[in-house]
Amino acid sequence: MFNPETGSYELRLDPQIPGSQGPPPHGRHVQGTHGHAPQGYGPRQQTPQQYVPQQHGRPPHASPQPGRQPPGPQPGDMHPGDAQPGETGHPQEPRLPSQRRRGASGGSGGSGGAGGSGKGPGSGPDGPRSRRRAKPPKSRKKKALIWTAGGLAVVLFAVGTAAFLIYRKLNGNLDKIEVAGEDHAAVIDGPVNILVMGTDKRTGEGNTSYGDTNSPGHADTTLLFHVSEDRSNATVLSIPRDMITDIPDCKTKQEDGSWKTIPGTYGTKFNESLGQYGRDPGCTWKTVEKMTKLDVNHFILADFNAVKDLSSAVGGVEVCLEKDIDDPKSHLNLPAGRHTIEGEQALAFVRTRYSVGFGSDLSRIELQQQFLSSLIRKMKSGGTLTNPKKLYDLANAATKALTVDPGIGSVKKLTELANDLKKVPQDEITFATLPVVDNPDDDATVLMNEAKAKPLFKLLKADKPFDGEKKGKKDKPVKKAKPGEVRVEVVNGGGQSGMASATAGWLLDEGVGYAAEAGNAPENLAETRLEYGPDQAGQAARVADLMGLPKKAMKKTGDNAGAEGTMTLTLGEDFTQPGTPVEAPDKAPDGVQNVKADDKNVCAK
Repeated sequence: MFNPETGSYELRLDPQIPGSQGPPPHGRHVQGTHGHAPQGYGPRQQTPQQYVPQQHGRPPHASPQPGRQPPGPQPGDMHPGDAQPGETGHPQEPRLPSQRRRGASGGSGGSGGAGGSGKGPGSGPDGPRSRRRAKPPKSRKKKALIWTAGGLAVVLFAVGTAAFLIYRKLNGNLDKIEVAGEDHAAVIDGPVNILVMGTDKRTGEGNTSYGDTNSPGHADTTLLFHVSEDRSNATVLSIPRDMITDIPDCKTKQEDGSWKTIPGTYGTKFNESLGQYGRDPGCTWKTVEKMTKLDVNHFILADFNAVKDLSSAVGGVEVCLEKDIDDPKSHLNLPAGRHTIEGEQALAFVRTRYSVGFGSDLSRIELQQQFLSSLIRKMKSGGTLTNPKKLYDLANAATKALTVDPGIGSVKKLTELANDLKKVPQDEITFATLPVVDNPDDDATVLMNEAKAKPLFKLLKADKPFDGEKKGKKDKPVKKAKPGEVRVEVVNGGGQSGMASATAGWLLDEGVGYAAEAGNAPENLAETRLEYGPDQAGQAARVADLMGLPKKAMKKTGDNAGAEGTMTLTLGEDFTQPGTPVEAPDKAPDGVQNVKADDKNVCAK
């Protein structure tokens, strides 16, 4: 307590304060700690009494040593029943920084009341009870729920982390090669053309014993996947590696980021479009576009390991042989019958050619088509895509063995493309071989059979199914006018010089009443077009029949040309010569080798 007469704090025993409720309980003393006065006591003019240290420690009412706090309530602390601020009429002394805060009831804020019971006021004889209610113990059911929720969170975190690591690993597996002037989205709305190439480069574990170990990696196997716009059908066209063709100039990206143009070659084997003279997949891409007049959207380049690892990842692929095969070049040794093959045996199967058919690349193509058809069936089976381990092994094997263009250069983009293409029904996927004939100048090579190949290219460009037009409602046919009633002018919009004049003469020979050459169009057109007036529908139908024009070539104008008017026929780049239909055939030409992906009865002969 502060003594204003002496100017110091004093410790007093049994203080009696005028106006108080009475003396503190017997045996209780008011203790000041570290020079602080207890609350609720005014100054008293008494001579301070000093404590005499005892031999075995401090007396119960001694002040604590500097720097130490008492472990619990100490003698002299405020207790229930002690005088409260404002009850005596004396002004309350200000708190000092080191003084502990007291509750309004006189109980210590957190230290408890008398006897250190820790209870708040009104609790009974043991002291005041705390204002906070004790939490009831958790039931066994609630504890189980907490542990389950915590465990689930850990599992979800682990799965999410694993998925991210797998995604990053698969992304790291993919190699990418940029194709000059090409940048396509993974998924597009129209028809899709994907170039799939198998290289004979001997890289990868266990592949050095196959053939030429110094091969730069030619286009050993090339397939053009054409998927229809509505995803109702697909045609997979195999291009023979030994076919003679022209390879155009192409640009390849160098390590320093610059582009190098590699000159084209004429009258050379198709497989030299990759690897030879430093050509990359972009050169094969340009060669196929030049040959087929189709726009390629993406490429996928696979090595030997793709066949080995993919076949193992799906648990083997079933194949069929009509006779025993023992081929020392491909290392295939199988008796006749059905077999499930994978790994090295699967690679040997798709590389075999000398022991089947005529021993040519064409015979090997049929083996590859059988293998790919069976692989597709296996991948679409329930036990593959629903098995997490098989699915991971399949994705890991595929991404490790593939090189792609940047448009599908990530797992996300590849997945988007796969989800788009898997809409095609398995029984509407047709494997076919580009028609060829023997090369009279070199029996080791072949030539394109243009009479069958060009209609086939038109079929794909028109986005028609390989085996016939899609069934559906057809437009009501228009009655054709007589040839002598037809009046038409012919314009050259992309064909060879003199083609308009030649076509006009051919139409006159076919009995057309009036046909004349009208010069060149202001700009080239990719596709032939016939413009006619509302009253010339019959004439247009006759010309379309004579020229073999597709429906999309017919352009009805708003002007009424009248009986004396003429129609305008503009020859596009798709026009070849008079008498050759511009329209794509309704189905592939007869004699083109093909097999359906769902045909399980194909056996190599």
